Amino acid sequence: MREEGLDRVVGGEADPIEAAEEISLRPKRLEEFVGQDELKNNLGIILEAARRRGQPADHVLLAGPPGLGKTSMAGIIAAEMGAGLRITSGPALPRAGDLAAILTNLSEGDVLFVDEIHRLGRAVEEILYPAMEDFQLDLVLGKGPTARSIRLDLPPFTLVGATTRTGLITGPLLARFGYTPRLDFYRAEDLDTIVTRSARILGVPLDRQGSWEIARRSRGTPRIANRLLKRVRDYAEVRHDGRITGAVARDGLREFGVDELGLDKSDRALLEALCVRFGGGPVGLSTLAVSVDEQTETVEDVYEPFLLQLGLLMRTPKGRVATAAAWQHLGLEVAAGAVGAPPAGGSGRPRRVGETAPLWDED
Repeated sequence: MREEGLDRVVGGEADPIEAAEEISLRPKRLEEFVGQDELKNNLGIILEAARRRGQPADHVLLAGPPGLGKTSMAGIIAAEMGAGLRITSGPALPRAGDLAAILTNLSEGDVLFVDEIHRLGRAVEEILYPAMEDFQLDLVLGKGPTARSIRLDLPPFTLVGATTRTGLITGPLLARFGYTPRLDFYRAEDLDTIVTRSARILGVPLDRQGSWEIARRSRGTPRIANRLLKRVRDYAEVRHDGRITGAVARDGLREFGVDELGLDKSDRALLEALCVRFGGGPVGLSTLAVSVDEQTETVEDVYEPFLLQLGLLMRTPKGRVATAAAWQHLGLEVAAGAVGAPPAGGSGRPRRVGETAPLWDED
């Protein structure tokens, strides 16, 4: 299970090998960004107002699952403001001095993008408070009785933070952001537009049926849509004439283990563990994660959001529970009492549809 998780075709995390190609697919301006209409409209107002005042835009916190365009949006904010973009991440700033060095090297109007900002250490985070509010940096020089505090002026800048876990952002830091939108999963129609645009940039022959087949299996995530496009492109070039039609897309996605709902082997293994090993639940997150050899954070942040959106899994006070739709998708006979299942007699033990013998002994 671990090996499959590391090279998931539909994984939410970026693949470093394809990083350069992904950058070329990122939208550069707000009008090029597809989907997230409310966010684009509100952000457009904020940026236009800042341009008219001749001031940097207010600080922005972008929240949402991986792959929805938070990094792209930070680049767009910088481009729309005609400003420079500096990129770092919470785990890359273990000491307060690391962040202080970045802040003192900013130019006026620059956009500082901090990915996974919820992973900043407390001492590092406290450096941001006066920097965000007053554009000033408090430093302590020396140690012991001779130590003294100085305050440096910083050029006005815009901080754009990105997080997959808003609940881990402390209250004082959250309160200093002027706009805190959440990016939602994309509609299949928007992903269809994104796939078509990416295919044009990459020079991939793609028809409408092929783009739709990829879009609807992309888990509502542009990063995954682009990744599936590249894998189907590889399949089309090796097994066919290079053109991606609906049939070629279906065959290619099947080859890479992506099913009709966009789930891969790792997703199905998690659902099967929940249904078969634990009878549909409820089961605790840590127990479920151990059963599929994954970290609890990976299950919670990467697997669960889309499974919850599809209605295949539910979070309850007692643990995770599989719905009737999950049993049906796996080809299992729906257990009596499963969420969304009609009342039925019998033991409720899982069986493959069409099988008469249970998957395990009744005693």
